[in-house]
Amino acid sequence: MITKCLFPAAGYGTRFLPATKAMPKEMLPILTKPLIQYGVEEANEAGCDVMAVITGRGKRAITDHFDISYELEHQIKGSSKESLLKDIRRLIDNCTFTYTRQNEMKGLGDAIYKGKVLVGESDPFAVILADDLCINPAGDGVLKQMVDLYNKYKCCIVAIMEVPKDQVYKYGVIAGREIEDGVFMVDDMVEKPDNDKAPSNLAIIGRYILTPDIFEVIKNTKPGKNGELQITDALLTQAKKGMVLGYRFKGKRFDCGSVDGFVEATNYFYDLEKKAEAKAAKK
Repeated sequence: MITKCLFPAAGYGTRFLPATKAMPKEMLPILTKPLIQYGVEEANEAGCDVMAVITGRGKRAITDHFDISYELEHQIKGSSKESLLKDIRRLIDNCTFTYTRQNEMKGLGDAIYKGKVLVGESDPFAVILADDLCINPAGDGVLKQMVDLYNKYKCCIVAIMEVPKDQVYKYGVIAGREIEDGVFMVDDMVEKPDNDKAPSNLAIIGRYILTPDIFEVIKNTKPGKNGELQITDALLTQAKKGMVLGYRFKGKRFDCGSVDGFVEATNYFYDLEKKAEAKAAKK
C-alpha cells in the first residue's frame, strides 16, 4: 500500500516574481484553490493519507493552509461562505501533514532525500510536484493510475508524456520499450538533454512512485546537470539494476511553473466550472 506522498516545495518560483517574493509558488491559486491543494487532493484520491512537504524559508503559508483557522471559521460560521471551506476541511480531517526544510536548492534528488525522515525507509511512496497540475475528467487521477500500476509491477514508476522535439531540453527524457499500452520499460534517462541528443520525446513530468531503496541510490549519486542532485540520474542507476517504468498517463497536464501554463490552466478550469454550473442549472 502506498499511503505517503512527498511534496517538494522549497523552490523560489522566480518565474512568478514579484508575486512569489512573499508567497510560495505552490500557493498560487487556480481559480480559488492553491496549486498544492490540487496535488494533495490527487494524492488523497490515490489512497495517500500522509502528506510530507519539503519546504524552505518563506513557505509558512503552506503549513497554515492545511491547518484550522479558528478566527476565520468563526467569522463565516452559518453563512453561505462556510461551504467554500468544505474541500480543505475534508483534507485536514482525513490527512496527516508533516514538514521538513530543504535549506539549500540542490536539486530534486536532494529534496526527495530530505524527505526520508518524513516518509521512512521501508515503504514505497509517491512524489507530486505541485506546479505540474494534472487532471483527468474522464476517470481516475494520474497518481491513482500510477498506484494501480505499482500494485501490478511493484517498482519505481515515472509519469511521462510526449512533448515536441524542440521542447525536450526542458525535461528529463526516457528511452525504453513498450511492454503494454502506455507502459515503458526504461532503458535510458537523460536530464534536460540537448534537442538533438534526446533519446526520445517522452518527457518525465512531476509524478513519481519510488521504492525505499531510492534513498541509498540518491546518497551514492553524484551531482549532475547544473551541479544539482538529479532524481533522473538516481532512477537511471536503479533502472540498470532492476526495473523502472515510464507510464504515459491518461489525462491532461499543465506546466503551472510557467506563466503560459498557469494561464492555460486557469482558463481550462474556469471553463470546466462554468460548464458544470450550466449543467447543474438545467437539472
